[in-house]
Amino acid sequence: MATPNYNYEKRQRELAKKKKKEEKLRERDARKSSPDGEFGQNPEMPPEQDPDHAQNPDGVVPAANPDQV
Repeated sequence: MATPNYNYEKRQRELAKKKKKEEKLRERDARKSSPDGEFGQNPEMPPEQDPDHAQNPDGVVPAANPDQV
């Protein structure tokens, strides 16, 4: 039985990680260069929160109707 080529697998993981990082940097640069940001949102302005989607400090979303828990 052939032994696994760990060096090849490691190199492939490193290349995938590098590619993902470069894509993130390109997306970030594109958002910075766009006047409105991605999807028409201005990154300097805080997002508007809908009271129906508010979360408690512990991260639990409150139920609209307590009977539907």
